[in-house]
Amino acid sequence: MQGAAHPEAATRRDTVRIALTKGRLEKKTLSLLKAAGYDISELEAGSRKLIFALPDTGVEIVLAKAADVITYVEHGVCDMGVVGKDTIMEKGGSFYEMVDLGFGKCRFALATKKGKDVYGGYKTPVIATKYPAVTKAFFNKKNMDVETIKIEGSVELAPLLELADAIVDIVETGTTLKENGLEVIEDVAPISARVIVNLASAKMKKAAIQQVISDLESGLEG
Repeated sequence: MQGAAHPEAATRRDTVRIALTKGRLEKKTLSLLKAAGYDISELEAGSRKLIFALPDTGVEIVLAKAADVITYVEHGVCDMGVVGKDTIMEKGGSFYEMVDLGFGKCRFALATKKGKDVYGGYKTPVIATKYPAVTKAFFNKKNMDVETIKIEGSVELAPLLELADAIVDIVETGTTLKENGLEVIEDVAPISARVIVNLASAKMKKAAIQQVISDLESGLEG
């Protein structure tokens, strides 16, 4: 039976498996691949499958949640992935960050109620966020101690309920903040979609991965 696994292993070596973050990043990445000539019709058909082989190519697409994209790439079950810089900054991991695709643009920002001074006062500021690692790293650079509270839902509620002095969250237009009486007091970091590549795959499948990256980039230029 040992020999039976051999053809599968060979196929796997010839395949580039890409993990895409479900939602907007997935749709934009697929549109780039389509513009580069890949047949994505099965994905466009709204199938509930999670793994798709693109016809007449050695490319497979895996649809996953953002944090799982990093996990799959890091463990080598996917060769590369497209994920937001926000997830990379929060989760970290061992992989190559190869290309900034430039879409999915937004930013991490520090926001609080209008007129509130987060940096003044003697007590340790309390910051509510979905991204405690990003928040701690930001304040560490300022040599400031803060207490972080992890929030899963609408982070904007925390200052309104006096649970926190401020929030660190992803901001696109700032409309939600304004509608809740909050304002951005400082930008933390820019965010956009990035291509990440497994460390071993980058060596073993260098040419195939570079081809996919150049196809994505040609879609961006088109």
